[in-house]
Amino acid sequence: MADQAQRRVDAAVAEVRRAVRTALAALPSPYRDAPLLVACSGGADSLALAAAALTVRGAGEVHAAVVDHGLQEGSARQAAATAELLTGMGAVASVHRVEVGGPGGTEAAARRARYAALRAARPHPAAPVLLGHTLDDQAETVLLGLGRGSGARSIAGMRAWDPPWSRPLLGVRRAVTVAACAALDLPVWDDPHNVDPRFTRVRLRHEVMPLLEDVLAGGVAAALARTAAQLREDDDALDALATALVAEARDGDALRLEPLVATPPAVRRRVLRAWLAASAVTTLTEVHLRAADVLAAHGPDRAGVALPGGLELVRERGRLLLRPVRWPSG
Repeated sequence: MADQAQRRVDAAVAEVRRAVRTALAALPSPYRDAPLLVACSGGADSLALAAAALTVRGAGEVHAAVVDHGLQEGSARQAAATAELLTGMGAVASVHRVEVGGPGGTEAAARRARYAALRAARPHPAAPVLLGHTLDDQAETVLLGLGRGSGARSIAGMRAWDPPWSRPLLGVRRAVTVAACAALDLPVWDDPHNVDPRFTRVRLRHEVMPLLEDVLAGGVAAALARTAAQLREDDDALDALATALVAEARDGDALRLEPLVATPPAVRRRVLRAWLAASAVTTLTEVHLRAADVLAAHGPDRAGVALPGGLELVRERGRLLLRPVRWPSG
């Protein structure tokens, strides 16, 4: 029995290392040859990731960033301890304190601050940032997208490579990273926020997922991850069609409508989203996008749709144009 347990532990370390090695080999140039930055909180997922990266690439090529959100008492002390551990493992480690605030609640604000800090911490312009998201995180992301009605793009989950973000562990279960850290005798920090029911993702993890696994007789997390992978393939195909149509329809600052007349709505809306994003229209909602689509498909000419940023989308002579909103005088 002891030998079997040891084999399982050794297999966990090998699985994490194999996932990291495969992900790094698949990186495009120039990211493949640049030094790495590993985001590490001190939890099992990111510690196992850091240890594997150090084994695969060697100490001199691996930097580690510990982001201190300052949301818990003693967070600075914990961040410093994690950085010290990573330095002892051979990484070039540093702590980055961030201010968490802004719209969208604590989870969203912390994520924005964390990603900004990680971008700034990259040791080289082409350095990939390795994130410790696992298959379980992917499954939770898909469920969140389903519950919020966010559409296929959200249900497709996180990408394994989304420059500069690399997620080598998306095919690895959370239990494997825990076992790998135990095998390597790495002291794992259990973030109290990971069991705080005030956070939606925590309730998904500890209440919803176990219930689904019970009701559906297991395999739910892996099935959700497969769903995400299938939807990403569809998403990529539709995006490729949309990109080609944007290039064909662009007319200076305007968008010609003739190439879009016979285009399926799902593709046409992607064309509009891509063109508007390139025209600096931010925070576009589904309501805005569908209104723009109705204008593009059905007109009439000289009609307009209000968009964020004080802009109006106008249809004129078979083209879409953006202009500042004209407020009535007086």
